[in-house]
Amino acid sequence: MGTARDKLVDGLYGLGWAGVKKLPEPAAVALGRRIADFAWKRRGTSVLRLESNLARVVPDAGPERLRELSRAGMRSYMRYWMESFRLPAMDPGRFSTDVEMKDEHILRGALASGRGVVVALPHLANWDLAGAWAIGHIGVPFTTVAERLKPETLYDRFVAYRESLGMEVLPHNGGAAFGTLARRLRSGGLVCLVADRDLSASGIEVDFFGATARMPAGPALLAQQTGAVLLPATLYYGDTPKMYGRIHPAVEVPEAGTRIEKTAVMTQGVADAFATGIAEHPEDWHMLQRLWLDDLEERP
Repeated sequence: MGTARDKLVDGLYGLGWAGVKKLPEPAAVALGRRIADFAWKRRGTSVLRLESNLARVVPDAGPERLRELSRAGMRSYMRYWMESFRLPAMDPGRFSTDVEMKDEHILRGALASGRGVVVALPHLANWDLAGAWAIGHIGVPFTTVAERLKPETLYDRFVAYRESLGMEVLPHNGGAAFGTLARRLRSGGLVCLVADRDLSASGIEVDFFGATARMPAGPALLAQQTGAVLLPATLYYGDTPKMYGRIHPAVEVPEAGTRIEKTAVMTQGVADAFATGIAEHPEDWHMLQRLWLDDLEERP
């Protein structure tokens, strides 16, 4: 049975899904900006962590510049939520006009090969909107994995929301999810995974903006095991209501080395592509948690 806090959190998200999608778009945009500015001015833990992360991405930024970036970052983060709340009610025709993806021919070509495709994304801009674009514009459904959230009712809302957009959502249950993803890829399907943070024991250490972080091994392992094409993708917002993105060149499986060595090389390749997109649009990177190993608190 959920706690009072769990019920409050679930109720607030439920209110967002029920209420925000009914607002006129300009009103939803204005509401998101007001909430973002309120949170930013409070200088809470998440805002301070965002600034700490951005300091690594933009190392020459002074305190004033970091505050500007964190304010823009919170506005971008709330834009993600406002858009996501409204996505189920959005005209599917807008998925093609509201998203502009550079080098989408790379994705189309990989899908046409029949090998299956793994798209790995960081927490940039709106990855749910990018998924809706893939379904509505490219015309290909895909499978993804969602971390189990607390309370369970909140997780169920997230899954139902994403499934309403046409995604197949698997719970993050280790081998069971991996096996299903592998089957989808072997049949030529598309798998999309948010892959810029993994603090588990199976995470792969990568050099990321000059320090060590861990990222998931899954995308590289799936590509090795199934022969699928591994494509990093990055997203960003511009000065228009559109969202923009880029499909990066494929990360190839090395010809030599053990599976662990190949996975490390490939995951570093994904991290490098992520770093390129994040450095170009740091304000759209929604990383409000600890990421780098030397930022993690020591635990007994």
